[in-house]
Amino acid sequence: MIIGIPKEILEGEDRVAALPETVREYVAMGFEVLVQAGAGAGVFRTDEEYASAGARILDDPQQLFERSDIVLKVKQPVLNTEVGLHEADMQRSGSILITFLHPAAPSNHYMIRKLCDRQITAFTMDGIPRTSRAQHMDALTSMSTVTGYRSMLIAAMHFPKFVPMIGTVIGSIQPASVLVVGAGVVGLQAIATAKRLGAKITALDIRAEACREARSVRGTTILDFDVPQEFAVGKAGYAKALPPEWLEREHAVLAPVVRESDIIILSALVPGEVAPVLITEDMVRTMRPGSVIVDVSIDQGGNCALTKPGCTIVEHDVYICGTANIPGSMAVHATWLYANNMLHYVQNLYRDGIGKINFDDEVVQQSLVTCNGELLHAGARKAMHEV
Repeated sequence: MIIGIPKEILEGEDRVAALPETVREYVAMGFEVLVQAGAGAGVFRTDEEYASAGARILDDPQQLFERSDIVLKVKQPVLNTEVGLHEADMQRSGSILITFLHPAAPSNHYMIRKLCDRQITAFTMDGIPRTSRAQHMDALTSMSTVTGYRSMLIAAMHFPKFVPMIGTVIGSIQPASVLVVGAGVVGLQAIATAKRLGAKITALDIRAEACREARSVRGTTILDFDVPQEFAVGKAGYAKALPPEWLEREHAVLAPVVRESDIIILSALVPGEVAPVLITEDMVRTMRPGSVIVDVSIDQGGNCALTKPGCTIVEHDVYICGTANIPGSMAVHATWLYANNMLHYVQNLYRDGIGKINFDDEVVQQSLVTCNGELLHAGARKAMHEV
């Protein structure tokens, strides 16, 4: 079987799905590997390094997609403007795609239907269960670590004031107030980074355990929102979508804190589903001019009603960042993590031998999105009203 590694073309995306070190492992497994010329340039890895690891280098992305039995990517297929074709259309019918698909996100529904129509068996790296056996494959946790750190740096860069308390001969400048919504891996890294920068930090998560972890970062204030845990916590400790009446209560808790926040990091996600809207336009209107929102959950629709996927905008004098690939801006370490997660995933996918996918495997089942022209991902089916 042939594995294809295309160059990522999403704007600002410098990561790549495989490094020369992991290519060498694929070759040892018995795969032939094709790598698009320049695919590793964003992480300073040359075509010569990939060739030395056993890969064949192709200049033409269309040829790579057509020849590959398995395509390994970082981000979802998008339109390749240079060749005038969508990557989903370039991929051979009946082949396999493994990448971050975020299939429930509304902006990806068109692409997901294309994959169905082309009979592509697609797996999403954000569907891997958070279990001990799957830890080495858990790309979502790896990228969340990068995203949480980077999101706070993005916010600080655009915030037109100091983040820490600064003493001057004129007087003391008070520290920025940072609100982190969602205290999972992303949120905890954002909290830790905000603390290093000297901010005053408030956090909210509907899960009691996540709140306990956030509270362990000294100086973090946890918002009081006592939601019954059977409504809040799902399988493997992930958050569940709150019933409408409890979502309204969460809005009521957030509204006064949003008004007083200088920086908001939004990372509240429900696995496989559209992200809940937690910050309404009315809330944004109440924020001080120059405030910043970084909506990390935009890959699944966004937690702020005003966020635009892949865009940074200013609304009501508030900077709202909807960058869809924050880890791509820290490409070297992000790629090292992701490429190794991908290697472990492929090794598990074909643990019974090349060409023999065990569809009874829990990791395979939970990450499978499309197969034989069917949409099988529960969250995407719900979001696309196909349940």
